[in-house]
Amino acid sequence: VQLQASGGGLVQAGGSLRLSCSASGRTLSRYAMGWFRQAPGKERRFVAGISWSGSSTYYVESVKGRFTISRDNAKNTVHLQMNSLKPEDTAAYYCAVKLYGGSYYSEGEYDYWGQGTQVTVSS
Repeated sequence: VQLQASGGGLVQAGGSLRLSCSASGRTLSRYAMGWFRQAPGKERRFVAGISWSGSSTYYVESVKGRFTISRDNAKNTVHLQMNSLKPEDTAAYYCAVKLYGGSYYSEGEYDYWGQGTQVTVSS
């Protein structure tokens, strides 16, 4: 599986961005997906996750009400809509696919990762 994350960029605080993650090599429709982020000098942390059907979503507390994860299984794509962005959201954002069970929140439960897309929020 190859994942390609896109949609990052530079935005002012309060602005919005929509990240996309597309896959090749395997259909994503049967698997859970997640978004993680890594700020400079910090560990990679969970941001949001979505079940294979899209019926269940999970968020880190700091993004609840501002970020929305969604998926389009017909297009083999997962999105992360980010609104009301804050400078502390600045990070490289990574999408990942989880082939088996386990926690959505744990980096170690994910099997394949995209290359990351940079999000920079200016104050």
